[in-house]
Amino acid sequence: MSSLLAIDLGLRTGLALFERPPENGGVGLKWYRSHNYGSAARLRDGARSILYSTEGLEHIVIEGGGPLADIWTKEARRRGIAITITGAEAWRERFLYPRQQRTGAGAKSNAVELARKVIGASDAPRPTSLRHDAAEAILTGLWGMLELGWLKTLPEGFR
Repeated sequence: MSSLLAIDLGLRTGLALFERPPENGGVGLKWYRSHNYGSAARLRDGARSILYSTEGLEHIVIEGGGPLADIWTKEARRRGIAITITGAEAWRERFLYPRQQRTGAGAKSNAVELARKVIGASDAPRPTSLRHDAAEAILTGLWGMLELGWLKTLPEGFR
């Protein structure tokens, strides 16, 4: 099964794995998590491990740039995985109204609310708590799924 890994970049990294949904619908979210790597060296080891162990991984979408993005892109290229690098403004513009993103804290709060809707429309386990970096990875992945044409419509009740 073709899959896409979305990454909210940082030493505290948000991750979300999507599979290409079947024709009959769904959003394809399989899992999501947040991980504090603490250092670039530990992030490098974590990136290798995740990219190596994720079967069917065809594409990664990274929110963010710089040296930490280089860690992921180097490993992805080594494995022949396609890469898209974007900023938070791409998914925020598509999924949030301007009033919902006036402040960084407001945008993060609204991201958590929207990510919960994506989780509700998927087979992924429901969170007891949801960190903003995992929520932003989910929305980055949803944006990537739409951009690649892997997902045709947004989940019902989204936005």
